[in-house]
Amino acid sequence: MKKALICGVSGQDGAYLSALLLEKGYEVYGGSRDATTNPFINLKKLGLLSHIRPVSINTTDFKSTLETLSRIRPDEVYHLSGQSSVGLSFEQPVETYESISIGTLNLLEAMRFTQLPVRMYHAGSSECFGETNNTPADEDTPFRPRSPYAIAKASAHWQVINYREAYQLYACSGIMFNHESPFRPHRFVTRKIVAAACRIKQGSNEILSLGNAQIRRDWGWAPEYVEAMWRMLQQDIPQDFVIATGESHSLEKFIELVFSYLQLNWQEHVVIDPELFRPADLLSGSANPKKVGEVLGWKATYRLQDVVKGMVDAELAG
Repeated sequence: MKKALICGVSGQDGAYLSALLLEKGYEVYGGSRDATTNPFINLKKLGLLSHIRPVSINTTDFKSTLETLSRIRPDEVYHLSGQSSVGLSFEQPVETYESISIGTLNLLEAMRFTQLPVRMYHAGSSECFGETNNTPADEDTPFRPRSPYAIAKASAHWQVINYREAYQLYACSGIMFNHESPFRPHRFVTRKIVAAACRIKQGSNEILSLGNAQIRRDWGWAPEYVEAMWRMLQQDIPQDFVIATGESHSLEKFIELVFSYLQLNWQEHVVIDPELFRPADLLSGSANPKKVGEVLGWKATYRLQDVVKGMVDAELAG
């Protein structure tokens, strides 16, 4: 039985990845900064809490990271932890950098120090690319990060490459474009829109205030993206991959689809507030996921309409 350690198991991707690995017969250790107090709400919703082994690990603390790897001796480590909000990173740049970049460095150093045959997946981000002038980004596209979050992710990405080349560690990054689900926290704009629209459908008179609705993103479905993570660690040679649908849409289109699905006119319930614009933001994010299809045989099946339907149906069901 293979052992997997998921750092950040309580988040969206951690919960869905836990389900996948358990289904494949893994012994899953769920890492959290304090596993004794974490309610693991997403794992409970999936009925998985009793099937994983919670473990306390603070990846920004090298001693904690080293001791955890030495004790568990996992076959695979999935590094999904760290501050995950682009918007919040402008308010908390130091916490964002430490939780992402230092956390990644500590895991790599612990792998080097213990010399265990561990395979590590690092959750990269499409935010690292910055503006690509509407050219779909692939694994060779240069990084031009435009937020503290993106800068931290870019730093972590290059740390992975450096340790892979310098010490022959099995470490790789999945450069993930936006992927959504009902487990997205309400601070994320997709969940914020879905939740507000559902409340309005149920009788609320509120007006939803949003920032720039003209930004374009590649939105996928998180439960199927974790399959790509797992496939990356099953290869003989570690490689980095762009994970995306290959289709980009405006936030306005997302809003329109959500309200239309609920038989509402979004323009009657949404206002654009310039105060909610970020200090710097990507106008357009688009991807070329050709490599992941050719090498891993993975392809996104959910499109934007499917993502909207899945999120709205789950919100209405409570």
